Amino acid sequence: MEQRELDTPHGPARAHLQPVARPAALLVLGHGAGGGVTAPDLVTAAEAAIAAGVSVALVEQPYRVAGRRSPAPAHQLDAAWLAVVEQLRGDEPVLCGGRSSGARVACRTAAGTGAAGILCLAFPLHPPGRPEKTRLAELEAVEVPVLIVQGESDPFGMPPEAPDRQVVRLPGNHGLKSDRPGLRAAVAAWLEQRLTETP
Repeated sequence: MEQRELDTPHGPARAHLQPVARPAALLVLGHGAGGGVTAPDLVTAAEAAIAAGVSVALVEQPYRVAGRRSPAPAHQLDAAWLAVVEQLRGDEPVLCGGRSSGARVACRTAAGTGAAGILCLAFPLHPPGRPEKTRLAELEAVEVPVLIVQGESDPFGMPPEAPDRQVVRLPGNHGLKSDRPGLRAAVAAWLEQRLTETP
């Protein structure tokens, strides 16, 4: 794995690159609000992508690179993400995603990154116990195919399916640690479909 420091409007971000030979696509994944790129679900999704012939970039947002745990405001996260994806982009199609907060960033910026699909690991539909504070609009604004992998007992809610939005429910909660084989299989199947349909 190689690391690249990437300039953004809010300080340097860091990409952990796992390239494959002759990649069919590039999957760019962001971390959760208080976590990092070593989260089990991100690692598992990366493994599935590499096995499918897809290069992976696990991206640390500037606030994490600077050593802070509390996340930056949404507009800063989005601006940094757009800058990172632009610098990582090659000739192959780009798929974006992430876990929790990173999934929200990928959804909000889907049009700006030109992503061919969005992978959401543990999308936080609403704060725990606050279903009225829904973030469904962020999902509904995405105009490319979306895969959401969600723990059945996730306190952040269960996003609904839609014509271009598949939801895979796995045992477990927001950490998505309980069924890594199920997570790997879900990501692999979705990537295979994306690679078949993407020109």
